Amino acid sequence: MAYKIYSNNDLYNNDDNFVHRQQNDELLFYSQVVEGDIDAIMENCRQHRFLDKEGVGILSKDPVTNLKYHFVVTAAIMSRICIDGGMDMEDSFRLSDYYIGQLDYIQSEKEVELLHNKMIQDYTKRMNKLKNTKALSKPVSDCLSFIHSHIKDRITIEDIADYTGKSISYISRLFKNEMNIAVSDYIRKAKIDKAKNMLRYSTVPLVEISSYLSFSSQSHFIKLFKEETGMTPKKYRSQYYGTGWQISSEEAVE
Repeated sequence: MAYKIYSNNDLYNNDDNFVHRQQNDELLFYSQVVEGDIDAIMENCRQHRFLDKEGVGILSKDPVTNLKYHFVVTAAIMSRICIDGGMDMEDSFRLSDYYIGQLDYIQSEKEVELLHNKMIQDYTKRMNKLKNTKALSKPVSDCLSFIHSHIKDRITIEDIADYTGKSISYISRLFKNEMNIAVSDYIRKAKIDKAKNMLRYSTVPLVEISSYLSFSSQSHFIKLFKEETGMTPKKYRSQYYGTGWQISSEEAVE
């Protein structure tokens, strides 16, 4: 069977009104998985984002087959960026293979969505555990879990000590010994890292980012952000907005 080679005119004449979804939406989604941001991924599932057809290409005229194709694309990308994020390569590929294989038993769009949500939650929880428990004691692992699950809140060392059932002095000393950073400095850095992703992969205004992450004021947020990154949030967004699939660990400073 001979296959037609499509020209640019063929490609764009199929649907002149169709425009693909902005890449930044996908970048934000995958960064949330790699970060182990369980709350964000659960919200993605609650909003049924996988079934949102706006800006999504049609890969098959059959609705179920179309969703399955998009599922495979998601699994392929996710498995690779999670490897970049530190997941064992064989574990990540086996996980992807497992979920793709489950598509053989699915006959409806709803079932595809449920499997998709199960897959992205599985990857996210594994990345969360990987980032929070690697070679750490249980109290420090609990500290990290609390911090990242309450990143939007105003977090104090008293809150963390209450959560772990340990004294403030014990938690402060143990955390510094294992993480090589004070608890308060780690909390600030975690919030700034979250802000960096919001600046990089969304158009949320600075004032809303500041409020979302419970900084005392927008000016305080800007001050701490510049101390941490060497540039203002505005400058950071202008330089890094929507750049690349892989999040660099070394970003240039102003």
